[in-house]
Amino acid sequence: MEQQPVIHNTFVIERSYPVKPERVFVAFADPAQKRRWFVESERNRVESYELDFRPGGREYYALGFDEGHPLAGRSLKNENVYQDIVPNRRIIFTATMAVADKCISVSVGTVELLPSDKGTDLILTFQSAFLEGADGPKMREAGWRGLFDKLAKVLES
Repeated sequence: MEQQPVIHNTFVIERSYPVKPERVFVAFADPAQKRRWFVESERNRVESYELDFRPGGREYYALGFDEGHPLAGRSLKNENVYQDIVPNRRIIFTATMAVADKCISVSVGTVELLPSDKGTDLILTFQSAFLEGADGPKMREAGWRGLFDKLAKVLES
């Protein structure tokens, strides 16, 4: 079996939210809010979720999928470790993602929260090494864009 090369990728997503940076920061820091926009979905079952939001702290989730989903019968696991947190300003984390206990990617994410006239400008810079069987850069970027749409709904409530 031929091994696929590692695919390296960086993407940047910029979003604006009509709330103060403090409110956006809370949506990352509060476990109940973060679970709503980052983990829960109609397409998966949350098998476990933990959030220890502090430098050196860990965020972990495991998801299951119903019949008909491309990952049905396999679990998806994600672990983030927070490397740097500046309240209301910056969050830097490292992340690993695994499908069926096989690592598919290793990433570094930087979230910047910048005050603006209209609220907050969020900038995500996401750098990854995608391994064999990975979803790939396009799917991961699309995933983050969808997550930020869900974040907007959490911030509205």
